[in-house]
Amino acid sequence: MAHFKVENLNISFGGIRAVSDVSFEVEYNKIFSIIGPNGSGKTTIVNGIKKMLNEKGIDYIQTREPGGSEIAEKIRQVILDKNNDKMDARTEALLYAASRRQHIVEVVLPALKAGKLVLCDRFVDSSLAYQGYARGIGIDEVYKMNQFATEGLLPDLTIYLTVTPQVGIKRKSAQKELDRLERENLGFHEKVYQGYQKVVEMFPDRIVAIDGERDAQAVIADTVVVVEAFLNQRLNKND
Repeated sequence: MAHFKVENLNISFGGIRAVSDVSFEVEYNKIFSIIGPNGSGKTTIVNGIKKMLNEKGIDYIQTREPGGSEIAEKIRQVILDKNNDKMDARTEALLYAASRRQHIVEVVLPALKAGKLVLCDRFVDSSLAYQGYARGIGIDEVYKMNQFATEGLLPDLTIYLTVTPQVGIKRKSAQKELDRLERENLGFHEKVYQGYQKVVEMFPDRIVAIDGERDAQAVIADTVVVVEAFLNQRLNKND
């Protein structure tokens, strides 16, 4: 297992899975995901990573979950529709898994086979925190469900933006329209926050936690350092 530390950030991770039919100078899946509670600033950070990838001339696609493909986006609309307030927790979890499966088949796998890096807003980890822990289904149950949907596919690197529920809700308060999950009460968002802590403990080799409550530029700078260090590690390992 490979480990390294990013200076000044005190971040370490390693243990990357190899995939024989996907290559990007090195053989690995090269899926980067950004996770965090509502209001954590994922979109801003994704844009910062995109800027760095563009400057380095790295071929990538940007996508999101739920959604990312035509069918998956239609499922997203059902999940997040504020009028669907009678949705059962397991129905919600299954819809997320179904959207994820279609997204992987239509978007993620073709990109990987074409040698592209996949930059994704959310992935399996979000379902573990939201549906597994906050909805009370059980992290293990939701993980098994998603292993079936993804056939075991996981990101190589995940950036977790840590933001307390209070800060996230305050940031979202300025938004005109809130979706069904964003409208949940503080208690639910506190459970999401707790769920993410447990997910980080499950996957310490690929999840890097970054304080998302600071100035956006500081968060972007730290995130870029982590992504660059990860890419450099993989390239050096290939040399």
